[in-house]
Amino acid sequence: EEPCISGSRGSGTVFFSGCPLLCAFCQNEPVSHGCFGREVTGAGLMKGFRQLIDQGVHNINLVSPTHYARALYPLLEKPLPVPVVWNSGGYERPEVLRAFAGRVQVYLPDLKYVDGRLAQTLSGAPDYFAWTSAALKEMYRQVGPPVLDGEGLIRRGLIVRHLILPGCVEDSMRALDFIAKELPGAWVSLMAQYMP
Repeated sequence: EEPCISGSRGSGTVFFSGCPLLCAFCQNEPVSHGCFGREVTGAGLMKGFRQLIDQGVHNINLVSPTHYARALYPLLEKPLPVPVVWNSGGYERPEVLRAFAGRVQVYLPDLKYVDGRLAQTLSGAPDYFAWTSAALKEMYRQVGPPVLDGEGLIRRGLIVRHLILPGCVEDSMRALDFIAKELPGAWVSLMAQYMP
């Protein structure tokens, strides 16, 4: 993860099986597409959070939690002693995110595309930007730009990840323009993808 998230003791990353997107370049394919994992109860999941916190992690990092929102909601009612990171593909319903206001301190979404044809071809989601742009605005409304502690670790805020795809620089520029105009002060984490 980004240095302000992983720090010196690591991020307490919890992967959730499945994903609302079908990205052709997914780096977590066995978990996201293959639904690899095991079933746990809410109590079991909370026990896992506590074990990670006891090991000294800087945060609890929920990866692809969107489709488990109903189960996560009651677990996050009482604040954890470390920030909760909502780490997603960005393809979210703003009303679901609104329910998590105050329960999530850090949002770490992707903004993969602006172009609907590109989103359809690579993720099976032609409406990706319409939903994601609204979701990112809601995330920003809740947590604003990043706030770091004295050790340089994020305590609250929005960091948007963007993957620069080969031959798609124009779409990347549109994505960055959206972030600059609509999410002032939000950080951007850029990555590049090689596709043969």
